[in-house]
Amino acid sequence: MRNLRFKIILIVMALSTGILFSNSCQSLHPRSSPKEKTKIKKTLHKKKKDPLKEAYRDYILFYLNILKGRKNQALEFLSNALKNDPDSFYLNAKMAIFLKDIERFDEALKYARKALQLSPDKDSTVQIKMLLGEIFSRSGKEAEAKEQYEEIINMDPTRDRVRLLLVTYYIKDKRFLKAKRHIEELLKKKPNMIIANYYLGRINFELKNYKESEKAYLRTIKLRPTMEPALFDLASLYQIQKRYDEAIRLYKKILKLYPENIIVRERLISIYYNQGKEKLAKEQVEKLKGLSKPGDKVRRSLGLILLRYGKLDESIKELQMIVKAWPEDYKSIYYLALAYEEKGNYDNAIEYFKKIPKKSELFINAQLHLAYLYDTKKQFKEAVNILQSAIEIAPQNTRLYLMLGSIYEEIKEYPKAVEILKKGLEKDNKDVELLFRLGVVLDKMGKKEEGIEQMRKILAIDSNHADAMNYIGYTYAEQGIRLDEALKLIQNALKIKPDSGYIIDSLGWVYYQKGMYDKALKSLKRAIELTPDDPTITEHLGDVYMKKGMYKKALRMYEKALNLDHPDKKKMKKKIQDIKILLKKEK
Repeated sequence: MRNLRFKIILIVMALSTGILFSNSCQSLHPRSSPKEKTKIKKTLHKKKKDPLKEAYRDYILFYLNILKGRKNQALEFLSNALKNDPDSFYLNAKMAIFLKDIERFDEALKYARKALQLSPDKDSTVQIKMLLGEIFSRSGKEAEAKEQYEEIINMDPTRDRVRLLLVTYYIKDKRFLKAKRHIEELLKKKPNMIIANYYLGRINFELKNYKESEKAYLRTIKLRPTMEPALFDLASLYQIQKRYDEAIRLYKKILKLYPENIIVRERLISIYYNQGKEKLAKEQVEKLKGLSKPGDKVRRSLGLILLRYGKLDESIKELQMIVKAWPEDYKSIYYLALAYEEKGNYDNAIEYFKKIPKKSELFINAQLHLAYLYDTKKQFKEAVNILQSAIEIAPQNTRLYLMLGSIYEEIKEYPKAVEILKKGLEKDNKDVELLFRLGVVLDKMGKKEEGIEQMRKILAIDSNHADAMNYIGYTYAEQGIRLDEALKLIQNALKIKPDSGYIIDSLGWVYYQKGMYDKALKSLKRAIELTPDDPTITEHLGDVYMKKGMYKKALRMYEKALNLDHPDKKKMKKKIQDIKILLKKEK
């Protein structure tokens, strides 16, 4: 009703304004005397102003200024209109839209909320809520935007566009089941809606419903054969499922339609390398290079692909050109350092990891790599200093405590290792890697019960932690105690990691301690097949041969264990000496 009144008033005002201007012009005709003119002016000024006429006169001037692109003047006239008619639904809504368009979102919200209070009917309420949703969305308040859209759907379920907006939010929030319900609702009414079919494919992909995802993507492509996102996502699905031929077919189709699609060429390179088709991979590498110049940032991903598939020299060459052209491209610097590390060129790797500044998101990762490289080079002091400094910058990062504790463990500074690992656990007392490392260090300090206590804490957090089970079982086997419990723990660990040489060694050692030498021999032979260069496993096999009177085989194992840098050389030399005496006696 108010909107109708507004339209009528506009017409009346326009007509009356014209009459007023016409009469004024006649009354102020040059033939009038000065006194008459003054009298007429005073009479006009004394006339009482109509606020509604003033409001809509200002609205017309607002509209005219908008047409001329004069936003500041337009805003002034619209503000004046609202002063004269502050309870106008239409003017408040118009002000909210105008302020939204010039990105003055907080002010826009004020007027939109006022318009919502003044809304004359359901349809107007829906329109204002959509406006509120857009304002919230554009100002980064996605939760509030989503709330408005949900209220709209509750008020009017036929709003398909709003449903689609909600679906995008639910996908972003990983609320895939909720997104799926809305998409299915849309598809009931409009089964050939292209975007809805596409979204259904994406949602099922995220839910790992790959068959349903494939069906939805195929329907989308049938409806629009050149839809690049659907073609790409379906190809990605095939690639994940290792259906490489089908993925290649779709990627090639995309390239026919969009030959400059860099990501698709990168995907093809990855597939060809996975299939061992070096020639085809190189062809795509050359084509990819043709789409950009050496040193372009877009070629960073090419450098990373080459790094991933062990083409280290080519990777280094690509990344070096980017780093030279873009000395503050820290991602390329980081990948270049990784390539040098992978190649074994530790000095160059260190040089580039050091270039990553504190402000970069890659800084802490770079510090971890630097510590590892210095540790590898036996420069333990440098490694420790790097990690201590990094902990000051990122005290919540438990990986730093883990690596520092491991370095202290390596240089046999066990009390320091325990101290730093416990500090890490103060940040996260459920970090199983820290708990495991702490248990190992306590064991090395001779505190076996405390070590086992840490392993039991791990199993309380993760009942399928095979290494913790194995550690407890092996520790009991080593001491010759609680052997039935040890056997059960190790057998459970093997169900989780059936091909672990270390766990199979533990099984063999339990059998050894139980006097079941045939079973021990079988397990330890398997363990040494899987882990041929471990001195402890080699020693264990020698011990079984010794028990079975197979002295020559035992001697070979003991000598091999010694050559493999067994941690207790004195013990190994004594075993070798003893067995040689036995062999002499046999002669």
